[in-house]
Amino acid sequence: MTQEWHHLLFSHWRVPVEALREYVPSELEIDQFDGTSWLGLTPFLASRSRVRGLPPIPFLHSFLELNVRVYVSYKGTPGIYFLSLDADSWPVVLGAKTSALLPYKHASMNLNHEEDKIHFKSRRKHPGCRDESFSISYKPKSEFFIPARGTLEFFLYERYCFFTKQGKHLYRGDIHHDRWRICAADFFIHHNTMVSFLPRTYFQENPIVHISKEKQAFAWALKKQV
Repeated sequence: MTQEWHHLLFSHWRVPVEALREYVPSELEIDQFDGTSWLGLTPFLASRSRVRGLPPIPFLHSFLELNVRVYVSYKGTPGIYFLSLDADSWPVVLGAKTSALLPYKHASMNLNHEEDKIHFKSRRKHPGCRDESFSISYKPKSEFFIPARGTLEFFLYERYCFFTKQGKHLYRGDIHHDRWRICAADFFIHHNTMVSFLPRTYFQENPIVHISKEKQAFAWALKKQV
């Protein structure tokens, strides 16, 4: 499949490995940079979702998403493990749970523009789930650049697969797109109760925040890992 990503924002906090370990499958190594693991919150707009060669999928091709990610490796392959993914479309939530085996939840979301600033709001509405929410305003404050090898930005962004687990089986989903081009962001977090199972002390420091340019991504079917 392929889809386009717009208005990507990445906000990252330092979170110790021991605080995340019980929430990440034991087969996965939680990667560290600068002596700590990192947790990311990423809101964006997805559009033109479709099977390659076919037109966009009705009712599924455009939606807002907020994902919560941890950076991991499996047998030397760096990737992402999603602690949660919220979307504002029930068909997307149900479809992704089935096809990608990912922990999608339904949320009420809004994204709007005010000159060069973007405002994003999300509040989870999924039955039986914690009522978590996130609200942030942001705009670029630097030139866009490609992360250099050995930097924190390279560690966070240069990952082209995700891992997920169902039952006893671990799966990898490969994703392809061109190199990340990011810039630093001016931002203000209005509200954040995401990842509510973690102590709020981890979110008291200002995160490291970047904006990414628009991107077209390609995804392949899940592969069972051995």
